[in-house]
Amino acid sequence: MKVVLQRVSQASVTIDNKIVADIQKGLLVLVGIEDADTQEDINWLCQKIVNLRIFGDENEVMNLSVKDIDGEIIVVSQFTLHALTKKGNRPSYIKASKPEIAIPLYESFVKQMEKELGKKVQTGIFGADMKVLLLNDGPVTIQIDSKNKE
Repeated sequence: MKVVLQRVSQASVTIDNKIVADIQKGLLVLVGIEDADTQEDINWLCQKIVNLRIFGDENEVMNLSVKDIDGEIIVVSQFTLHALTKKGNRPSYIKASKPEIAIPLYESFVKQMEKELGKKVQTGIFGADMKVLLLNDGPVTIQIDSKNKE
C-alpha cells in the first residue's frame, strides 16, 4: 500500500460540481492499493500517518502530529500511485488492485484511520472522477510504502 501525504492549510474534493469533502488544517492522504495489501499494512500505515510529527510546534519546529493539533484528514483513493513507468511513455497500472479487492481495503483503511485519529475522516468517492483542491502547507509532501518500512 502506498500513500502520499500532503500537509494542508485547506483541502477539498469535488465530484460533479459538488463538494463532497472539505477540511482546514490537516492532511490530504492519497492511497494506492495493490493485491498484496493486508490489514497489517492498513494498521501500520494509519498509525504512522496520525502520529507523524510534521506540524509546527510553538517554535515552528515540525514536532506535532495531526492528532496533536486536532487536525482533519481527507482520504482519497489513488490507483495511479502504482504506476509503472519503466517501459515506454504510457504508464501501466497492472499493480493497482481491481475494485473488488481495492474497495474493501480502502473502506477498512478509512475506518482504521478514524479509529487512530479518534474522529471522522472525510473521503472522496472510490473510482469517481474527482477534483482535488489543496493548499499545501510548507510545502510538506511525504511518500510512504507499507512494503518498505525503513
